[in-house]
Amino acid sequence: MLPVRRFPDGKTGQAPFRLVRGEAGYPSRLLELSDAPAVLWVRGCVPEDGVRAVAMVGARAASGAGCTRAHAIATELAGKGIVVISGGAFGIDAAAHEGALAAAAAPTFAVFGCGVDVTYPDRHGPLFARIAVAGGLLSEYAPGTPPRAGQFPARNRIIAGLADAAIVVEAAHRSGALITAALARSLGRPVLALAGSPGTDRLLQRGQACPVTSAADVEEALAGRRPTSSSQPEPPAGAVGLLLAALREGAAEPAALSRRIGLPLPAVMAALVEAELDGWLCRIPGNQYEVIRRGC
Repeated sequence: MLPVRRFPDGKTGQAPFRLVRGEAGYPSRLLELSDAPAVLWVRGCVPEDGVRAVAMVGARAASGAGCTRAHAIATELAGKGIVVISGGAFGIDAAAHEGALAAAAAPTFAVFGCGVDVTYPDRHGPLFARIAVAGGLLSEYAPGTPPRAGQFPARNRIIAGLADAAIVVEAAHRSGALITAALARSLGRPVLALAGSPGTDRLLQRGQACPVTSAADVEEALAGRRPTSSSQPEPPAGAVGLLLAALREGAAEPAALSRRIGLPLPAVMAALVEAELDGWLCRIPGNQYEVIRRGC
């Protein structure tokens, strides 16, 4: 079991209790927030100061592949003694919590946008019960507070604040996960992203995140080093190489690319699929493609 601080009597999963900012037991990482919550309500426990912790966030309506990747990386992280923090939502959040719990029920922490005694989403009751026993459910909102739209973006600052780094697994162009990434950057935390979705590809293209494929990359980032998978690979040859060279002149849609490089449209479409799967480029609105700039 990873080191966690248990309150108030060594038991977990019991009635909510509160920690007041400034008193013993309040997570010191949250004090870095300019608007640290005055009160933190807890069911279970809070992460021990000094334990390595990573926020893992992403889309609620996530793909099966995205959830599988989140689960696998969370299991790897928990197995290495790294605490996983997320928001308890459908999709990537749930996959991250489940992945951590799969590592011998390692502690994971869910930050709510409602009271810690409110089960939202309601299908996650069994998951939340397991999290409360192994780790903790946390919220700045008093018990009984129902979920409201504005409370979920606000709770993202707690997710970012509790973690040493943030991983965005899958996200749309406009997503709460991207809010968490921006908050993490504002706190000086490393931000990592998995290529393959519009939001994460945009983070990578803009240099706002480092690419990640495994827990080893996360450990590199936590140690203050550039993840090994973020090194620039050799540009591909053939049709994909021609395509990337053309796209560096500016985003374009497939027909324009076909004219630009002088290849038939079917060959261009095949090269686009190959390059996108390999993380070289992403599709943007208007059925256009652009090159992802790798690196941090």
